[in-house]
Amino acid sequence: MSVVWAKWNIEDNIKDIMNTARSVKIAQNREELFTLATNGGQDVFNVEYSLPDGRTITEAQVVKCKNGLTINYLDKNMRRRDPDCLMIGDDRVTDKAKYKDVFNKEFSKTRTETFEWLKNQDLLVAGIYIGGEQTGLTGMIIAPANAGFFVGGLADLQGFLDLNDLSTYKTFNPDSILYLAPPFRHTHYNGKQIVVHNRKENLHEIFSYNLYPGPSAKKGIYGVLLQKGEEENWLTLHASTVQVVTPYENITTFLHEGASGSGKSEMLEHPHRENDGRLLLGRNKISDKTFYVTLNQTCALSPVTDDMALVNNKKSIKDKKLVVTDAENAWFLRVNHIEHYGTDPLLEKITIQPSEPLLFLNIQGAPNSTALIWEHTEDEPGKPCPNPRVILPRKLMPSIIDSFAEVDFRSFGIRTPLCSEKNPSYGIVGMFHLLPPALAWLWRLVSPRGHNNPSILNDEGLSSEGVGSYWPFATGKYVNHANLLLEQIINTPNTKYILFPNQHVGSWEVGFMPQWISREYFARRGVAKFTKEQLKPARCSLLGYTPARVVVEGVQIPEYFFNVEHQPEVGIETYDYGKEQLYKFFEKTLKEYLVPELNPLGKKIIECCLERGSIAELDALISFGEK
Repeated sequence: MSVVWAKWNIEDNIKDIMNTARSVKIAQNREELFTLATNGGQDVFNVEYSLPDGRTITEAQVVKCKNGLTINYLDKNMRRRDPDCLMIGDDRVTDKAKYKDVFNKEFSKTRTETFEWLKNQDLLVAGIYIGGEQTGLTGMIIAPANAGFFVGGLADLQGFLDLNDLSTYKTFNPDSILYLAPPFRHTHYNGKQIVVHNRKENLHEIFSYNLYPGPSAKKGIYGVLLQKGEEENWLTLHASTVQVVTPYENITTFLHEGASGSGKSEMLEHPHRENDGRLLLGRNKISDKTFYVTLNQTCALSPVTDDMALVNNKKSIKDKKLVVTDAENAWFLRVNHIEHYGTDPLLEKITIQPSEPLLFLNIQGAPNSTALIWEHTEDEPGKPCPNPRVILPRKLMPSIIDSFAEVDFRSFGIRTPLCSEKNPSYGIVGMFHLLPPALAWLWRLVSPRGHNNPSILNDEGLSSEGVGSYWPFATGKYVNHANLLLEQIINTPNTKYILFPNQHVGSWEVGFMPQWISREYFARRGVAKFTKEQLKPARCSLLGYTPARVVVEGVQIPEYFFNVEHQPEVGIETYDYGKEQLYKFFEKTLKEYLVPELNPLGKKIIECCLERGSIAELDALISFGEK
C-alpha cells in the first residue's frame, strides 16, 4: 500500500515507526486535531497510558467547553516547567548536561526503546513550521493518538503544515522531529519531566517524555531555533515586543526580555485599573500607604511578539536599531495575575467568546461550560496553580503587527522581593533605570529568575536563568550566545536600554505597574535624549542611572520610587545590603563567562564589573558618542 511518508526525506527507521504502528493518522487541519483531542468529541476524555507493571496512569484530563478545551494534569508537578529538564543525547559540543552522564548510558539505547514503544501505538502525525514561514524551517511531531491536545497546541504555537497536501509531502524534508512518549516519565525517569535534544547532522530531534507542552512543544522548538541561530550567527530573543501609540499618534516600540515571570506577557497588556479608573502604582507593605496615578487615556498597543522575537540581522545593522518579528504563530499566555472578572477586559473578551476554540491549561472546566481564565486549577485546597495558561493564536489579537518592527527601547525585567529594614533583600531596584549598553549586556548574561517565579517548579530567588534568559532552552555553548548578544548590542546603537522591576519596589508592593506606567512615560517622551541634569548614577552601579524627575500626565512620581534608599522603611544600610546581594550574584554568575572564546571587549566589561567599576567606567566601554 502506498503511503504519503514513503516520499518524505526522513530516515528509514523513522518511516519504520509509521509503517509498523497499529494505525497512523496524519492531521489535516486544526479542527480535526481538536476533535481528536477529545477522542472524537467526548465531553470528558482521560489521557491514559498502560505501564509494563500493569498500572494505568492518567496523565491529563481533557474537558470540552463552549470556548475550547481545558487540560488539567493530575500530578501538580506537571503544571509547571522543570528548569533542569533539558538534556543532550548527542556528542556534539554543548554546555548542557549530557544524557549519558546523567543516566550512565548512551541515549541511542533509549532512542531505540522510544521508537519501539511508538511502533506499538496508534499514532498521530502533524507538520509544523519552525519560527514562522519566514525561516524556511519545518518540522513534524510523532505522538500517540490520544495526545491530540499536545499536537494541537504545538500546531497552534508554530503554525500548522498540512502533510496531506501533495505539494508538501513530495518535498517534505523536516529540519526537526518531535517524538512524544509520555509513559517514559514513569518507566525511566521517576516521574520527572525530561526532554532530550538529539542533534543529528541534518535533523534536530526532540524526545519529549512528558505531556506538559512548555518544555518541549514550545521551548523545545525554541531550542531548535537557538541551535540553528548559533550555527548561522543569528538570535531568537526571549522577549515580547509592542508598538505603543500615544494619544498624539507618536509610535514607540518596546522589546522586553527576561526570565519567565519577568513581565513579557504583561508588556502587551494595558495597565490594570482600580474600580474608579485610577492606576494603583503601589501599596506600602509597612505603612499601608497607597499611591495612585490618574491616566484618563492610556496608549494604544499593537503587539508584535509575546515570547520569541526573531532578529533580522541585515535590517538591524542597516537601520542601527534592533529589528524583530514573531517566531510564533500563537502565544502561551500565563494568566495567574488575572484573579477575577474585569482585570483584563480585552483578554477576557477574546477568551470567553473566541472566533475559534482555544486550549486552556491549568484552568477549571466543566463539560459544555465556558472556561474562564481567572478560575485557576488548585494545586491543593485554597492554593491555585501559579501557572494557568491559554494558547492564543496571534490572529485573534486585535491590532497585531505581522511585519518586522524597529525597537526603540529594549527593556529587561526582574522579579523583586519586599525590601525593608526588617526584611532586607535585593528589592532595591527603582521603578525604572536607564542602562548603558555594556551594563545592559551584563544583565542579559546573568538573567535572574528573581522572586517567587510562577512558571517553574523551584524558587531559588537570585538564581540565573542563563545567557539571554533563554539558556534553559538552548543546546550549544553559552559563550557563543554571549558573543552574539554583545555583537548585536554593538550593531544597534540607536536602541536604548531600560531595567524594570516587578512585584516590589523597596517596601512598596507594585505588581507590574512600574513597567506599565513607565511605558506610558517613555512613549509620551519618545526617544529624545536625557540631559546630564535629568539623570544621575544610581547608588548601586549595577542599576545604571535614575531619573531626577518623572511626571506622567501631570502627576509627579515620588522620587523614592526611583531611589529606594530614600524610602524611610529602607534607608542606606538596608539598600547597601541589597546592593551587596546583587554584586555577589553578578560576580558568581559572570565568572563562568571568562573563557578564552569570549569576545575581548566582553572580557573587559566583565572584569570592570568584577572590580566594581563605576557606572561611568562601564558606560565608556561601549560608547556611541551620546549619553
